[in-house]
Amino acid sequence: MAKELIHEILPVGMLQCNCQIIGDPETHEAIVIDPGDEVGRILEILKKYNLKVLALVNTHAHIDHVGGLQKLRAATGAPVMMHQEDLELYRNIDTQASWLGVRPPELTQVDSFLAEGDKVRWGSYEVNVLHTPGHTKGSISLFLPFELLNSGAPVAHSKKKLPDPARSPILFAGDTLFAGSIGRTDLWGGSMPQILHSIHHKLLTLPEDTVVYPGHGPATTIGDEREMNPFLTR
Repeated sequence: MAKELIHEILPVGMLQCNCQIIGDPETHEAIVIDPGDEVGRILEILKKYNLKVLALVNTHAHIDHVGGLQKLRAATGAPVMMHQEDLELYRNIDTQASWLGVRPPELTQVDSFLAEGDKVRWGSYEVNVLHTPGHTKGSISLFLPFELLNSGAPVAHSKKKLPDPARSPILFAGDTLFAGSIGRTDLWGGSMPQILHSIHHKLLTLPEDTVVYPGHGPATTIGDEREMNPFLTR
């Protein structure tokens, strides 16, 4: 019997960004999504499962999602990936730090730019890149279809009853879509028309049993957000 996909969610930093470690239990290859802070904790999880990181993938370049990139890249040697439209935002990390009144983290090299239709692969898995601007210009979401799963998937981190994750596709939504909410659009590069277009035309078209793991807060499903999210039903 094939082992279940390794999926660890670590809320990190002062804004509790959901850093997500996704690993193949057979090959021990992994990706890390949004390593925003607390790199020591991330490395502990990687060591626990004996994982080799193939990519550090950022859903967008806000400081709470990219603050740990330099340290984690140095520790793992894994390439940094984000959408090119967010490179300017990343390069202005000092300005972002001033918004929060914190010391800016060190920058690192961005090794690869992700665009709509790209795939990120590790072990027997791959995610499809969806460009979902609105929270930032370069926001992306990552879709893992059920067909690409070996035989299992992560246990949903939510109090609400979700579809059986072993039979459901998965969406890593960054700060585009939350349980009962959407990403804020009043920061640099944000746009309410864009984020609503991204959600309606890119995310809500996914299967309703898709389990959504946002950049903050609990998991949800596409079906629940389509029916009950007040920002999308009015």
